[in-house]
Amino acid sequence: MLDIAIPLIAFAMTVVLIGVPDEDSGRAGRDLDALSVILAALTALPLVLRRKAPLVAFLLSTAASAVLFALDYPAGPPVGPTVALFFVALAPSETRARRGLTIAVVAGVFAIHITVYGLANDTFPDGEALLGSILWSGVWLAGERARIRRERIAELEERTHRAEREAQRERRLAAAEERTRIARDLHDSAGHAINVILVHAGAARLHAERDPERAREALGTIEAVARETLHEIDQLVGALRENEDKTQTPIGLAALDGLVQRHRDAGLDVEILVSGVRRPLGPAVDQAAYRILQESLTNALRHGNGGAKVELSYGGDALEIGVTNPSDGEGSAPEGHGVVGMRERAALLGGSVSFESLNGLFRVRARLPFSGEEQA
Repeated sequence: MLDIAIPLIAFAMTVVLIGVPDEDSGRAGRDLDALSVILAALTALPLVLRRKAPLVAFLLSTAASAVLFALDYPAGPPVGPTVALFFVALAPSETRARRGLTIAVVAGVFAIHITVYGLANDTFPDGEALLGSILWSGVWLAGERARIRRERIAELEERTHRAEREAQRERRLAAAEERTRIARDLHDSAGHAINVILVHAGAARLHAERDPERAREALGTIEAVARETLHEIDQLVGALRENEDKTQTPIGLAALDGLVQRHRDAGLDVEILVSGVRRPLGPAVDQAAYRILQESLTNALRHGNGGAKVELSYGGDALEIGVTNPSDGEGSAPEGHGVVGMRERAALLGGSVSFESLNGLFRVRARLPFSGEEQA
């Protein structure tokens, strides 16, 4: 409706101004007639183009207005060109040079418009030139200010949308990292439990008739491991739920004694050596250290020859972990989700994990910087 209303209002105002004689000049000019109505319509009709082609609308409207003045119709403020000029100033500017060219075109059209008026009235239009320049300058500044405000609002909206997109991307990345972490934890926890349960189930089967007491101990270990693993899996699944209010404390080296005891009960002779000054570890480093030891001992139980040596060294800037066990294999480390998980955990903390199989021994070496807690 507004697109139609503006040209209609401009047309009506132009007709009214033509119908009012210019008493200040002492000349009545031509009366309102069909030609003047047509020309008034031509000054307003181009305004339908003011959004798509504002400069074209301004030129067409100004040309019709100049014809009105040239035919000696009573002069008045050129309503159509003035409205069109506002939308020229309001239009987005691609470059400063193009904006300057537009201003030059407007100034030239204004000069032509005033010249036509002066020739039609056979006088130098000094007053009309002054008033016209004030009017068009004011309209141009109003349009320019509205344009700048619109561009600022558009820029702020774009920044807001960009920030929302970045936040959404960060949330997706965080969710993906969380899923990866949970997958690693689930693999480490379930894989360790299944291996321990398999060993103790085999022991219970072998000792069921000859040594019932040892069989019952093996079954008790199976029950304890299964219960502990179920609890840990329940924590991991709970972390996936929306609106999870409880923050679970991640498992760490405080649970190392229980981990070692389970492997000893399964038949793995585990020796622990600790050097350096013990210090509190951040949750990420603490959990990573535990999971690396868990996976290393699980591999020693599955692929080793009955023993494992665990070394923990608290250095000035990092925790050094070493797990050595006898092995029949030579060559590279076994590849699997557990080994990949160890590498990922260390990498997230800015540390490293290396594997070596030499002279019947398989070694896992890990370095976890204490400052890695800030990166995780």
